[in-house]
Amino acid sequence: MFGALKGLRVIEMGQLIAGPFCGQLMADHGAEVIKVEQPGSGDPMRDWGRTKSLWWEVVGRNKKSITVNLRIPEGQDIIKRLVEKSDFLLENFRPGTMERWGLGWEDLKAINSKLIMIRVSGYGQTGPYAHKAGYGGIGEAMGGLRNLVGEPSTPPSRVGISLGDSLAATLACLGAMMALHHREKTGEGQVVDSAIYEAVLAMMESLVPEYTETGFVRERTGSILPKIAPSNVYPTKDGSLLIGANQDSVFGRLCEAMDKPDLAQDPKYVSHSARGKNQQQLDDLIAKWTATLSTAELIDLMEKHGVPSGKIYKVADMLEDPQYQARNALVKLEHDQYKNLVMQNVFPKLSKTPGKVSKPAPGLGQHNLNIFQELLGLDKDDIDRLMKQGAI
Repeated sequence: MFGALKGLRVIEMGQLIAGPFCGQLMADHGAEVIKVEQPGSGDPMRDWGRTKSLWWEVVGRNKKSITVNLRIPEGQDIIKRLVEKSDFLLENFRPGTMERWGLGWEDLKAINSKLIMIRVSGYGQTGPYAHKAGYGGIGEAMGGLRNLVGEPSTPPSRVGISLGDSLAATLACLGAMMALHHREKTGEGQVVDSAIYEAVLAMMESLVPEYTETGFVRERTGSILPKIAPSNVYPTKDGSLLIGANQDSVFGRLCEAMDKPDLAQDPKYVSHSARGKNQQQLDDLIAKWTATLSTAELIDLMEKHGVPSGKIYKVADMLEDPQYQARNALVKLEHDQYKNLVMQNVFPKLSKTPGKVSKPAPGLGQHNLNIFQELLGLDKDDIDRLMKQGAI
C-alpha cells in the first residue's frame, strides 16, 4: 500500500482516454483501481498507438482488470455488488448508457449513499448536446482551443496529444477529491460531472471577456502571442531556442546579454506595451543576434543573465536531461514483454505520501479470481455459472 489515496477503491468503467486517464492518476497515488472490461476484447486502448499496447502500458499501469459483461443483468449485478464495497465509480460512457443498464446515479446511491460517481463525457450529463457522442478533439474545437492552434495561414491544427481528454480527466480527479472532502464532513456521496468541452474552456484565459467587453476575437498566431514580446523561438547556428523575456526587468537582462544595454531604454522597447507594438521588429533584431551563436552558447548566456530559455524537447532530450534524471521524471518499468519500457513518472510529487508506478498494466481479466472470490465472496460454482451466462 502506498500513496495519499491508499485505502480508497475505484471501479473504473468506460474506455479509451478520458475516463481511464482519471483512473491512472488515482491509481498512481495509491487508490485500488479495478478496471472493468468487456470479456474477450477489453479496452480498445490495448491496441491503440503507433506501437501496439504501449499507450495501454501507461494508462493501464497500477490497475487491476476484471471482465464483466455490462449488457446483461448478471453482469450488472456484479457491478452493484462492487459498488457496495467501493468509494468511487468512474465512467465515461455516453450519457444515458449507465441508466439503461440500471446503473445510473439513482440506482447506485440507493446501494451506497457514500459513493462518489465520476462521470466524464463530451458535453456533460445535461443540456441539449448531452446525448451526442463527443471525443476529446470535438471538445477541443467547441471549447475554443483548436481555433488557436497553428499558423494563421493554415487551417486549425491539433495538439499532438489528446489534450481535451486529459484536461477533463484531470478536472474529474480534482472534483473527486472535492467530493471526498465533502463526504468526510457529511457522510454523503455525489456526482462529479466533467465535460470535455468545459475542461478546455476552463483553460482559455481571457478569451471570452476579451470578446464580450471589446469585440476582440483571438485567432491563430503561430509561435508568438500578439503584443507579448519578446517571447518566441529564435534561430541559432545549429538549431533554435525558446526565449521568454517579455517582462521589463527580464528584457533588460536580455539586452545586457546581447551587449546592447541601451536597447532597454529605446522608446520602441522601453515598456511592455511598446514592445508589443513593435513585436516583429524586435523579434527580427533578436533573431539576427541569436543566429550568430550556437544553441549551447546561447543557453549559457541566457542562464548567466537570468533570462528564461529552453530547447524544444524531443524524447531523446528528455532521456538525457539532468533535470529529468535528478527528479526521476521518467521511470523504467520491469515487464515480461518489453526490454526498455520507460514512461513518465507519477506527478505531482508529495513529500509524505508519494505515489509510484508499482506494477505494469494488467492482462485482460487478470484479477477476476482475486476480485470475485476474495472481495465479493463468490465460490467456484458461482464463477462457473457466471462464465456460462457470459457475464464474466
